[in-house]
Amino acid sequence: MFRIGVVNIDVSHPLAFATYLAQGERARYAAIYNDGFRGDDEVEAFMQRFGIEKRCGSIEEMADSVDIGFVQSCNWNNHIEQAMPFIERGKPVFIDKPVAGSLADCKRLEELAANGAVILGSSSVRYCNEITEFVARPEEERGKIVNVFGTSGLDEFNYGVHIVEGIGALFGTGAASCRFVGRGEVDGKKTETFFVRYENGMTATYNTFLGIWQPFELVIMTTRSTYHIGIDSSKLYAAMLDRICDFMETGKKMAAMPELTESVKIMLAGRISRQTGGGEVLLADIPEDDPGYNGDEFERGYAASASKIYLQ
Repeated sequence: MFRIGVVNIDVSHPLAFATYLAQGERARYAAIYNDGFRGDDEVEAFMQRFGIEKRCGSIEEMADSVDIGFVQSCNWNNHIEQAMPFIERGKPVFIDKPVAGSLADCKRLEELAANGAVILGSSSVRYCNEITEFVARPEEERGKIVNVFGTSGLDEFNYGVHIVEGIGALFGTGAASCRFVGRGEVDGKKTETFFVRYENGMTATYNTFLGIWQPFELVIMTTRSTYHIGIDSSKLYAAMLDRICDFMETGKKMAAMPELTESVKIMLAGRISRQTGGGEVLLADIPEDDPGYNGDEFERGYAASASKIYLQ
């Protein structure tokens, strides 16, 4: 059984992940470092509920005593800094979604991975059973993928990245550009649509819905047929955690870093397209100094609206 050290419990994932892992004998949350917005009351409740051994005074201290780090801060601006103590010790680290929020951070993660860092991530939708099973079907049976339409809700990036990573799991890498198509609004509720073009001729469209939860749905058009996939959200975490456990036990690979960062770059290009009138933006043309998505701003808003889920 391998030991997990978690950096921050900002989001609900540590609670859900620990609950699932407690049902088996493969892994446990064993230590915690917390400097996020969750108070001592929630940290202590989390530790007591799941038998977590130690609250560490630094990430470095925790990295010395665990087998893998889980960076689960809601502020993606801090993810690399929080992952470094594990990387420096040659230990794997899982970075929760979004893995990064800017081109600069994407490039830094790619550099770290190219130099041997073991960085796992990031969206559970990428590893969902429905996508895994579809990809495993013989191509001559299902046909070659030509176009995918995907939906998500709640917000543009923090939650919207789920469906873009899901599309990435179907397509692999090779996205050339993204374009903002438009916005729909009824009763103050907004949805936005983005179009992605791939170098090999495939295309994808993803929809975000702001402020309301929406199911993850995919419509896949192939050279043989059209398939509708409704993703079972109740099984998402289990599928990804099983993959992480498989990696820790056998070395079976998960998604490579360029696959993870391409999903972020698609959304960065879509964001720039929206800001500049809706033209096509090549991923290769994202400015080096593009600020990307503001993790600090997101954390402030997330913290302000968060309930004490670890006390419930």
